[in-house]
Amino acid sequence: MKKIAILNGPNLDRLGVREPKIYGKATLSDLEKEIRAEFGEGTYLEFFQSNHEGALIDKIGDLAEGKFDGLVLNAGAFTHTSVALRDALSGSGLRAVEVHISNVYSREEFRHKSLTAPVCAAVISGLGFQGYHAAVRFLLQS
Repeated sequence: MKKIAILNGPNLDRLGVREPKIYGKATLSDLEKEIRAEFGEGTYLEFFQSNHEGALIDKIGDLAEGKFDGLVLNAGAFTHTSVALRDALSGSGLRAVEVHISNVYSREEFRHKSLTAPVCAAVISGLGFQGYHAAVRFLLQS
């Protein structure tokens, strides 16, 4: 059985209420239900969200101890600012896919640069929750 972790960073706990024109009205709980409905049978899924950079780094370290086959990461704003998060990914040995709900390239210029993308196997941006589905599918087929 493959094990996939899905990590979400800052402000993603506010999905459904935070800028619904950009992120939609569905919640993080709704996303988890969708992913479990599609992939839960035959795949172990672990979900984690934190608004704290260190908690995300600690979680990546925990996952990297050979326990997980892949990681879906929506690091939120940390994508564009966190060298520490990038280093945690790089040193983890995990096959990771970076996901963004919105199309970051149609937004502010500071969102166009990802520090984490170079250490990920793929990047998916602008597909809404379907980006997470695509990322899990990719990791299961890899």
